[in-house]
Amino acid sequence: MPEKHLFEYAVIRVMPRVEREEFLNVGVILYCSAQGFLKTMYTLNEDRLCAFSDKIDCQELTERLLAFERICAGRKEGGTIGQLPVASRFRWLTATRSTVVQTSPVHPGLCANAQETLEKLFEQLVM
Repeated sequence: MPEKHLFEYAVIRVMPRVEREEFLNVGVILYCSAQGFLKTMYTLNEDRLCAFSDKIDCQELTERLLAFERICAGRKEGGTIGQLPVASRFRWLTATRSTVVQTSPVHPGLCANAQETLEKLFEQLVM
C-alpha cells in the first residue's frame, strides 16, 4: 500500500455579485507539503458563466486564474507572492477575499499522489 501524505485543498469560485453570495465552482487548488506540490486546475465555461451573470468578463477571469497558476509555479513569473515558500503561497491564494474570484475554506485529506488527487477533486467539484 502506498504511503499517504496530508494534503490541503480549496475550491476556486467565481462570485459575480459578492453581496448575493452566489458562486460557480471553476477550479481547485491543492497543496501537499510532503510532495512539494502546489498546483491549480480550472476551467471557464463561458456559456455557463454568462447564463449565471451577464456582467461576467471572461477575459479578466482568465487573467486572474492565470495569476493563480503563476503563483503556484513560483519563480519570478509568480511575482512577489511567487517568491514565497510553497506553504505561504498556498495560504495567500486561499486567504479570505471579497472579490469576484474567491476560494472555499481549506479542507484536508490524505493522498498517495497529489496530481491524481487534484484531478479527482477537479472532476468531482468542478466538472
